[in-house]
Amino acid sequence: MIIYTLEIFLISGPITEEFAKKNPVVSRTIEIRGDQSLADLHDAIFRAFNREEEHLFEFQIGGKGPNDPKARKYGLVIPDDDIFGGYEDSDVTETTIDSLKLKKNQSFGYWFDFGDDWWHQIDVISIEEKNSKSKYPRISKRVGQSPPQYVDFEE
Repeated sequence: MIIYTLEIFLISGPITEEFAKKNPVVSRTIEIRGDQSLADLHDAIFRAFNREEEHLFEFQIGGKGPNDPKARKYGLVIPDDDIFGGYEDSDVTETTIDSLKLKKNQSFGYWFDFGDDWWHQIDVISIEEKNSKSKYPRISKRVGQSPPQYVDFEE
């Protein structure tokens, strides 16, 4: 089986200055099988960053980084929704990691919660053939604390 090792960096979101000073880098390394979906990757990122509530999300592949308007966008298909239902050809539940044709050292974007705007950069660290009985996706490394999903800036 093919295993992709991805490093996910939090690059922006609603965090306090104090949190940012204590955690200048917040990243997670996730290993995922090539036959697993972008929805599986989202679930792993959600767990890795200790998120509490689900929100809409989108992956941007093939651009020059997060929020590149030229990137292909992958998200959830929501029937009869003119605003967020535009992912018919790029449904995260049906798009496998292998189908993205990722390359080592490639970067792509992940946007979580279209209101609070948590932006992430995902770097492809390695793509390897492995014979492993491990359960995937799995979180193999954490750097920095997870920021709270909802920050009270008044505190």
